[in-house]
Amino acid sequence: MKKIKVNLDKKVASSYEICIGYDVLDRIGLLIVKNMPALHYIIITDVNVSAIYGGLLLDRLKGMALPADMIEFPAGEDAKSIGTTIAIVERLIKLGADRKSALIALGGGVVGDVTGFIASTFMRSVPYIQIPTTLMAQVDSSIGGKTAIDLPEGKNLLGTFYQPRGVYIDVKFLDTLPEDEMSSGLAEVIKYGIIDDVAFFNFLERNIEAIKDRDRDVLEEMIENSCRIKKGIVEIDEKELGLRRVLNFGHTIGHAIEAESNYTISHGAAVSLGMLAAAKISERLYDLPEGDRERIEHLLESAGLSCRIPQTITTDGIITRLRADKKKEGDTIHFVLLKKMGMPFINGGVPESVLRETVEGMKK
Repeated sequence: MKKIKVNLDKKVASSYEICIGYDVLDRIGLLIVKNMPALHYIIITDVNVSAIYGGLLLDRLKGMALPADMIEFPAGEDAKSIGTTIAIVERLIKLGADRKSALIALGGGVVGDVTGFIASTFMRSVPYIQIPTTLMAQVDSSIGGKTAIDLPEGKNLLGTFYQPRGVYIDVKFLDTLPEDEMSSGLAEVIKYGIIDDVAFFNFLERNIEAIKDRDRDVLEEMIENSCRIKKGIVEIDEKELGLRRVLNFGHTIGHAIEAESNYTISHGAAVSLGMLAAAKISERLYDLPEGDRERIEHLLESAGLSCRIPQTITTDGIITRLRADKKKEGDTIHFVLLKKMGMPFINGGVPESVLRETVEGMKK
């Protein structure tokens, strides 16, 4: 397995490894025991992942004579709620979980966010590890310790920063990933090329067909590069006080679109729309070269991501959601924009008229 060390403020307890391999579930079991010793392990997963991989991981842990249980909850963004959180905590208590227990997040971004949030708060915190099963989770949400659940008023409004003890990535999980979830994850991958590494963006342009065909070697290289970029930014700014905010490129408008669609649009598809909107705003206000915006749009389309906002999602609704964005300061909504590829910056606010015109111009 390839290993990437995440070093956070030289704190041993907060630092951990990202391990990447193919068909390595047995080795993941050994890594769990080595890096997160506990008296009781509880796998937290959704019903979709549980049906494919939950029993396999549970059997491996029990085969190592480890006390282990599993908690399932419904799949989908709707489950990322206070109700789900309380239901899981009640199950933990019934299973006898205590401060010497450890949680294992087995699943995509929703599972990772919910499990991380519970781990950070249950009995004033218990350790947890991430075993991400979707591309989105493998390259983004499992790394960096951001946990959250949604509220009716918006996405990720209740959360914590709480680092896992390890992130263990089995690329084989992607063999069973539905096509739309694969495309959704590619939005976050493309983001890294746009904001940080133009050479990586070039790699994605050259290899997009191999990626869509799920070429194992290309996928491993793509995931490793994505993880290295994410971990490098997190090491510099763990709590999102400065540089880490550039990882929100496309997410401000993207989250508003996602929430306004009542989550019928996936996170990745919404971020794709948000990134293109940010590129268009950058082109209009900050002279982002037209060629850069065109390359971004073309790669998003080649990855199977839509570049048009459905007419059913109103511009007024998107603007209202933006006003409730958790990253705003007073009445100012900060956006991550581009001077050119690989050069993002945080601007001091975009005029509402420009936002409206950009959103309207992207309608189907």
